[in-house]
Formats: sequence, structure tokens, C-alpha cells
Amino acid sequence: MNAETLAEWLRRRGHRIIRGAGSLWYDAGARVFQPIPFHQVFSPPEADLRALMREAGAAGLRYSTPPEATTGLLSYHVVFDEGAYSLENIRPRTRNKTRRGLRESRIGQISFDELASKGWRLQRDTLERQGRLRSMNEAEWTRLCRAAHDLPGFEAWGARVDDELAASMLIARIGDTVSILTAQSHRAYFDRYVNNALCYTVSSDVLSRPGVRAVFYSIHSLDAPPSVDEFKFLMGYRAKPVRQRILFHPLIAPLMNPFTHRLIRRALRVRPDNVTLSKAEGLLRFYLEGQRPAHQQDLPPVLQRGLSHEQAVV
Repeated sequence: MNAETLAEWLRRRGHRIIRGAGSLWYDAGARVFQPIPFHQVFSPPEADLRALMREAGAAGLRYSTPPEATTGLLSYHVVFDEGAYSLENIRPRTRNKTRRGLRESRIGQISFDELASKGWRLQRDTLERQGRLRSMNEAEWTRLCRAAHDLPGFEAWGARVDDELAASMLIARIGDTVSILTAQSHRAYFDRYVNNALCYTVSSDVLSRPGVRAVFYSIHSLDAPPSVDEFKFLMGYRAKPVRQRILFHPLIAPLMNPFTHRLIRRALRVRPDNVTLSKAEGLLRFYLEGQRPAHQQDLPPVLQRGLSHEQAVV
């Protein structure tokens, strides 16, 4: 599977796909485009990026660039790229929970139709726990799952407890990397540690396949709390340093300033469940912070634990 296939999955869900600056891009929201595949780290020429925005009518771009780049927010990708994956990669206390999850659940591939029909209950519960219930409805979820039908490289996985779907994942292989596109579970099964069992089984399975070098779990989120990624690190994944760069169209950039950021933050305090405001606040925060020199930025907590400031930016 290549980036074109992932783009087709996004296109089937209603996203706009554009090409330029050495990559495919999709509209992640509000005419702000992100590159395909999601794990891509690159440094396109500035002129190419501005030409892309001009020709596509884009308001902005968000992409990951190497940590030694001169602009962008000090950030990370959540990945496992250290060879074969086993229980020994998992933190000791979490390892015991994973073993229990493997005893109490059955893990295996499921159909995209089952993911669409039975997975919504899990997805809805996950969104509710994360305070993002308004970010997706059932129709959008169904379209997301069924868009993967007949596309090479896509797989749906599930964890069952007493024949009930308790947790699920949608993954896709792009070149030598498997991306976890979505993962969800229901709180009723937390004491069975189904998330641990599913993450372990999928990770160990795909990393044992010929040609697979890494699993990409997620990118440092614009608006989710750091706790969202903590489970992944307990499961042995690491924070790979990058710089997230936000580039706005030249006509819009002057409006993207601290005053506008303060206005958005005030509006978000009034409407804390507004997804658009939440993403806009995060986008502008990443943009403003990313303009500062690296030595003046605060490292994300997970990078503070594992790297010195100098190691994260060199």
C-alpha cells in the first residue's frame, strides 16, 4: 500500500486531496491541510509550500519536520521502531495487566462491517471519556470504517470478551510502516485490560511481518491532554522528537497573533465542548510557540522525561 491508497480512504470519507510540495495532503479541517502519510517527516522548500497554499486556496498547512529544523513546535510522534515487539518491551506493571488481558479476551481480525456496526458503541464511549463527543457522529464513523472496504493494506482488529466486542482498531500499512488509524474501547471492560491485549497483539503481529519496520500510533495532539498518550508509552512505544510546523497563508498570517489566541481561549472557556474552537486554539498555540527559538520553548512532558532539551532539538 502507498500514500495514494490512504488518500483514497480519506477521499471516500469526503476529504479533499491535493498534491504539491513533494507530498499528498488532505483537508484535516477549516482549510488546513496535513500530509499523507501521517507519519511523514520532511522539510519542503518554502516556495513550494506557499505555492501549494495559493493554488489550493488553503488557509494553512500543518506538518512534521525534523527536530533540527529552524521553526516549528518541539513535538513528537508516538512510534515503535525498535525491531521485534514482545512483552519485554512493556513496562513491568503494565506487562502483568497485558498478560491478564490476553487471558480474558480473544484477539483477532474482524470485518470492516462489524467494526462499523459494533465499533460505534466503543468509539462513542471513547469520545465521551475524552470530552470529544461532538467530534464525530455515527454516520461519520460508519463511513470511516466502510471506506476501507476493498483497499489493500487496511485491517480491522478486535478484542472480544464473552463474545462481545470490547475494543477495536483500524490499521493500515504504508510502505514499511503500519499506522494505527483509530483505536477505541468501552469502559465496561477496563478491568479486563482489553486495550493492553489488543495493542500488544496487533503490534507484535505486524512487526513480525517481512518489510515492516515501525508502527506509527499517533502525533502529538493539538488539543488532547498528555494523558491520552500515556497508555501508549506504558505499552513500550516511544516519543520520537519532531517539530510540528504550522504555516498560514500570507494573507491570514498577520491575524494569527497573541491577541487572536486570547480571544479564542476566552470563547473556548464559554464553550469548552466546541471542537472547532478547541482545534483552532491548539493550532494557533502550536503556531505561536513554534515561532520561538527552540531553546526558548518548553519540551512536552514526555520528552522532558526521556531527553535533555539539547537532545530533543539536535
